[in-house]
Amino acid sequence: MISNAIPINENFRLEALKSLDILDTKSQKEFDEITALAAYICETDMALISLVDNDRQWFKSKYGLKTCETPRDNSLCSHVVLQPHAPLIIKDTREDERFNDSPIILEEKPIIFYAGIPLIDKDGFALGSLCVMDSVPRELSNKQLESLNALAKQVIILFELNKKNNDLQIIQNKLKKHNESLREFARVISHDLKMPLANVITSTDLLKLKLEDKLDNESLEYFDYIKTSSFSMSSYISDVLDHYESESLIHNKPEEFYLNHLLSKIVDLLAMKPDFTIYFPEEDPIIQCNKLALKQIFFNLIGNSIKYNDKDQIIISIEINEDENFYYFRITDNGMGIPNDKLDTIFELFTTANTTDRSGNKGNGIGLSTVEKLVKNLGGYIKVSSKEKVQTTFEFSIKKSN
Repeated sequence: MISNAIPINENFRLEALKSLDILDTKSQKEFDEITALAAYICETDMALISLVDNDRQWFKSKYGLKTCETPRDNSLCSHVVLQPHAPLIIKDTREDERFNDSPIILEEKPIIFYAGIPLIDKDGFALGSLCVMDSVPRELSNKQLESLNALAKQVIILFELNKKNNDLQIIQNKLKKHNESLREFARVISHDLKMPLANVITSTDLLKLKLEDKLDNESLEYFDYIKTSSFSMSSYISDVLDHYESESLIHNKPEEFYLNHLLSKIVDLLAMKPDFTIYFPEEDPIIQCNKLALKQIFFNLIGNSIKYNDKDQIIISIEINEDENFYYFRITDNGMGIPNDKLDTIFELFTTANTTDRSGNKGNGIGLSTVEKLVKNLGGYIKVSSKEKVQTTFEFSIKKSN
């Protein structure tokens, strides 16, 4: 075989090849299907997706061979990158003066017929070839050559998709580390801020008690304002911590439990007053899922149904249905409702409906974002419908633990 020349753009070509992060990767079904199809269409014994590296040709996919790579200086595919705009077709290597000085053999199979289509990236660099080979002389029809060209274009598309997926994975890994840092930051800040806030609340009560006989009512009201603001800040910190810690709930193993028993515990935690009525599902179903995550979801939703309710008698109804793959939950209240122009953004972090709750406080826009995050991580979806001053209904699904 005549020694191969080097393309004039070799350094840039190699940069383009290495930027794909495809060299020395594991075999993939999508590429293997292309080489098998190429061999079938062209009626050959062998087919390769060959990438021409600095001193070797490496096979991303191979049909009819087991070899993963061969030296570049003994490579037919390395001749393809010299003429990137035309296929290399050799009917019989024994009769071609470029290759007839010594037989070309792969795994004890003589390579007589060769057809290689250049693999051209978006910038015009020839990365290698999609080639078919046989141990007997052959010719390709125009239809076979057209099909081989079409398959070569699909290889390039797969290369680009593979690169994008790799880039996305890198970004996801960075985001995961970033979120872990944020979660740790939120935990530390929450811990460090909550104790001083508790001291502020206690000191405010003591000062108000001590100065009660020395200050007028208007001055004493400032102590109430400080205390209310401190409680609001403490609640905000707790919600931030819950949001960043919600991801850790997803890793809990599924449990089997009675739904109404779980709901009863949530109601007890919320310490409901007599003006509150909640209807559980008539049949107390046994469900199997991530119990702690579902508890957090219902705790937030029921809590919101109570906080954002302007009726004398708070009424909440909870329903459940299921099919083979999902549990479906519905929670409806007779509260203030959500304005239509806020329904599409209500689950966004730090977004609120711009309404104050039952006690006159404004929400922080964290709770529903946490709920949506948990539901999605459990393989489900959540939606909301509402009529102002009448009712709000949240519907969400959770994928069953099969």
